[in-house]
Amino acid sequence: MTKLTNEIVIEKAKKLGFDLVGFAKAEVLFEETSLLKKWIEMKYHGDMEYMTRNFEKRRDVNEILPGAKSIISLGLNYYVDENHDEKDKEKISRYAWGKDYHLVLWEKLRLLENELKEIDPSFESKSYVDTGPVMDKAWAVRAGLGWLGKHTNVINKNIGSWFFISNIITNYIFEPSKPIADHCGSCTACIDACPTNAIADEYLLDSTKCISYLTIENKKEIPEEFKNKFDNWVFGCDICQDVCPWNIKFSEECGNMEFSPKNKNIDPDEIINMDEDEFSKRFSDSPVKRTKLKGLKRNIEFLHNYTETS
Repeated sequence: MTKLTNEIVIEKAKKLGFDLVGFAKAEVLFEETSLLKKWIEMKYHGDMEYMTRNFEKRRDVNEILPGAKSIISLGLNYYVDENHDEKDKEKISRYAWGKDYHLVLWEKLRLLENELKEIDPSFESKSYVDTGPVMDKAWAVRAGLGWLGKHTNVINKNIGSWFFISNIITNYIFEPSKPIADHCGSCTACIDACPTNAIADEYLLDSTKCISYLTIENKKEIPEEFKNKFDNWVFGCDICQDVCPWNIKFSEECGNMEFSPKNKNIDPDEIINMDEDEFSKRFSDSPVKRTKLKGLKRNIEFLHNYTETS
C-alpha cells in the first residue's frame, strides 16, 4: 500500500485540470464563524436562510466527517479572454458563460477521490462545491490558494480571482500549505466601482445590495432604489472583479472548453417571449437555470419596461 503525500495529490489533481491545490489542517474555524455570525446578525445575508443553518458543521468539519484531519482545497480557473458584446444585450456573469461549474467540478472531484482511494484504501473523504455547510473561501485561504480580497473573493497572485473553489475533507494527514499574505494593500478599486455600494467596508459584503444576489438569490421584486444602477447585468455581476488590478494583470485563459462562452450575453426580447420549454433547453446545463425563467424575466423587466409580444 502506497502512502499518500501532498505531491501525489497535487500531481493527480493537476492531471484532472485543477489549477490550484492546497492543504489545511482540519481545525475549528473560530474566527471565521465568529465573523459569519456577525455578518448574519447584520442581516447582510438577505433571504439566504441556508447560511444560518448547520452552523456547527461550518465551524467544525468533524461534524461532517468524523475523524477529519485535513482539507484539500482546489481551484479551477474559468477565465475566458473575451468581453461582453453589444450594448443592447443583457450581460451574464463570466462564471455562467459555459457549463454549470458544479457539474464540471463534481466529476473531477469524483475521479480524484477515487484515484486517491485506489492508492490508499484507508483514504476517506467528503467533498463540496459551495452547495453544503462548508466555508469554502475560508479553507481556500487557510490552504494557501490565495488571500481574501476586499470584495470577499479569493485572489491568487498568479491567476487572479477567476477560479472556482472546491474542498475535500479527509481523514488523512497532509502537510499544511503556507497561507498567502494579503496583497490588496491600500487599493479600493472594487469598493469604488460597485454601483450599488454593496461592499459595506473592506472585506465586508452586504449581499442585499449586491447585483449578483439581487439577480440570482433574491426571489422577491428588486427594490426601486437600484433602478439605473445595474449596468445591464441580468444574471450576476463581475464589476468588482473586472476592476481588480490582480485580474487586469494576471488573468490567464483557462483552456477548458466546457467554460467556452455560450451565454455571454442574451437578447432581452428573446427571454421576455420565451416559454419554460425553451428556457429548459437553452439553459439545461447552465448556471443561469438557477434564477428560473421567472427570475430572469423579472431582471430584464427591472432594467427595461418590457411587455410580452407573444
